[in-house]
Amino acid sequence: MTTETPRWFTSSYSENGGACVEVATNLAAPHGIVPVRDSKNVHGPALSVPAAAFGAFVAGVRSGDFGTV
Repeated sequence: MTTETPRWFTSSYSENGGACVEVATNLAAPHGIVPVRDSKNVHGPALSVPAAAFGAFVAGVRSGDFGTV
């Protein structure tokens, strides 16, 4: 990760059931990554996902490519 501080947020669609992730999109433009972490373990590890891959994932979710549970 970088020395820049991630600004974490949880989706407004989260239902607060505890099975959420947080993302820090403020690092996408300057560094090309989107850190992702478990919202229940904020001091645990974070994955650094390439910004393009994260964007493709979000686009797939929005278009329904992954179905529903």
